[in-house]
Amino acid sequence: MRNNKKHSSHSHHNHGDMDHSKHDHNEMEHSQMDHSKMNHSAKDHSKMNHSAMDHSKMNHSAMDHSKMNHSAMDHSEMDHGAMGGHAHHHHGSFKEIFLKSLPLGIAILLITPLMDIQLPFQIIFPYADVVAAVLATILYIYGGKPFYMGAKDEFNSKAPGMMSLITLGITVSYAYSVYAVAARYVTGEHVMDFFFEFTTLILIMLLGHWIEMKALGEAGDAQKALAELVPKDAHVVLEDDSIETRPVSELQIGDVIRVQAGENVPADGIIIRGESRVNEALVTGESKPIEKKTGDEVIGGSTNGGGVLYVEIKQTGDKSFISQVQTLISQAQSQPSRAENVAHKVAGWLFYIAVVVALIALVAWMIIADLPTAVIFTVTALVIACPHALGLAIPLVVSRSTSLGASRGLLVKNREALELTTKADVMVLDKTGTLTTGEFKVLDVTVLSDKYSEEEITGLLAGIEAGSSHPIAQSIVNHAEAKGIKSVSFDSIEIVSGAGIEGEANGHHYQLISQKAYGKALRMDIPKGATLSILVENNEAIGAVALGDELKETSRNLIEVLKKYGIEPLMATGDNEEAAQGVAEVLGIQYQANQSPEDKYKLVESMKNQNKTVIMVGDGVNDAPSLALADVGIAIGAGTQVALDSADIILTQSDPGDIESFIELANKTTRKMKQNLVWGAGYNFIAIPIAAGILAPIGITLSPAVGAVLMSLSTVIVAINAMTLKLDPK
Repeated sequence: MRNNKKHSSHSHHNHGDMDHSKHDHNEMEHSQMDHSKMNHSAKDHSKMNHSAMDHSKMNHSAMDHSKMNHSAMDHSEMDHGAMGGHAHHHHGSFKEIFLKSLPLGIAILLITPLMDIQLPFQIIFPYADVVAAVLATILYIYGGKPFYMGAKDEFNSKAPGMMSLITLGITVSYAYSVYAVAARYVTGEHVMDFFFEFTTLILIMLLGHWIEMKALGEAGDAQKALAELVPKDAHVVLEDDSIETRPVSELQIGDVIRVQAGENVPADGIIIRGESRVNEALVTGESKPIEKKTGDEVIGGSTNGGGVLYVEIKQTGDKSFISQVQTLISQAQSQPSRAENVAHKVAGWLFYIAVVVALIALVAWMIIADLPTAVIFTVTALVIACPHALGLAIPLVVSRSTSLGASRGLLVKNREALELTTKADVMVLDKTGTLTTGEFKVLDVTVLSDKYSEEEITGLLAGIEAGSSHPIAQSIVNHAEAKGIKSVSFDSIEIVSGAGIEGEANGHHYQLISQKAYGKALRMDIPKGATLSILVENNEAIGAVALGDELKETSRNLIEVLKKYGIEPLMATGDNEEAAQGVAEVLGIQYQANQSPEDKYKLVESMKNQNKTVIMVGDGVNDAPSLALADVGIAIGAGTQVALDSADIILTQSDPGDIESFIELANKTTRKMKQNLVWGAGYNFIAIPIAAGILAPIGITLSPAVGAVLMSLSTVIVAINAMTLKLDPK
């Protein structure tokens, strides 16, 4: 086959509305973005460490989640919405603290009785209580640090919760126990200590928080991932046409850079020489590679296709497109969560109840009896208030929920997302790569002549496109191969300026041209949003091929599921109007096209301002700010690292149908959490007043030993209930 070399560049692909001159960058409104309205932080994008990462070539579907080292989770990097409602407690790793505290705890449990009752495994020896006091002091200082530091954060925000309740319990039980030991040796009286309860509380709470942190996984760094789209070095063209490699941070407006095929564009600019196809899908959401020529704009972070481009730099630093997306992400992430965090509220109520009841008990028993009796009742009430079951109620459910989610291709990064999903009003869906495959495919081949079969037309289409590396041409060739149809060998192929291509095969002259270039009406159904190319022989149309971004198989079902749950679906895409309309009509949903990152951000923001709970689903850089801003951000696993880092939930299998599983998981998990809170807190609400002696006048008191048994029973019930969480089979 002797193909003209010009064909390989494939600047001819102007079939139908595939006329890439129509896909001007302006169409996506990025050049029209009102940058003056964007709040630029002092973040200098030029100073970031950019690796030369080409995301277009990354196999995101095979995401290596081993990078999320769940077992080595660092508490300092976690989102602690479940731990007192504060976003970031920088108080160390729960795993590390638990493992180092465990030997201390075991030693204390072996040498100190439970509520004055010696258990079979315990070893009591002279001065064992002194040894226990020394070990408990170390445990209190080291193991208790994340809790009393967390309590400090809660009090600073005037919202006592779980951390405050735990701190109250461990401080009272530790202080009173040290007093009890001192009293034995100073006054000789026997005072019961609470070292056993103090130790179990610290160990159980550390374990519970470690379980939750391990389940939630490592929060990503969207800012860093975004920066990695841009290479760290640029090839600057000097006056003598020589090339100098220079860090991107040193680029100046007006510099001319050379961008080779396959490289990511280092900065925003205008092409002054060269032609190529530029893939902006990861950055803007535009599904088709866009033909770029002299005078066209290019965005930093987009990927150059086949040709060499010479680009004059127009924007650097915080005015660049990527930097402005970073700013939007920062703004979004700084906004407070709207999750109620019921566990934190319940713990807050228990804290106040425990303090008030204990004070009432202290005063009342001082009047009724004496100070020692009053202190015993007060301390018992405060110790029994320790939230053993409550502290495990949420972590155990989260751990089970996360495990179930992972089995369905769901990576849950933020527990609060589950709670918010149950209240969702609207789901904003990206198009390219989310609802669609993000790849151009043959949607239909139509025969328009009695002289040819569909197989023959497909063979001719594949043959005339066989020498091209253009994605559209490749989709036709791949379609033929998939059907086992052999490509027709063409003797020569030439470009038809502004229309398509033509060539000779088997003594016949064929053209593959745009519908516009053909200029006659065709009697055929064209799929919505598809691009049509006409195969012509002797000025007569003999066949046609419709190409478009194909819907994922599960997208239609997803829309039905959303409507079933009362969630309004809305598609927001950076793609053009025609492509967006085609998909929206097929799915029967509302849509907004030509959406820049700022547009999507403002769309989510406006709906949140209307007090709507918003779920955002996307996969590209242009989705990242709105993923971070939405109440719940769901990222497609095959998308950009930036989107993955900005989201709360990741669909590791890139299947929108998994959203149904996520909604089911959210509803069932939230239900289990509430059940466990009732069990966990119910014990405390009942036991605290009884421990304080409210029923003593009628002869009913709660001994510390019975309190400990009830506490353990409540913890077991909570654990069993968490394990019963299940998802319906697919």
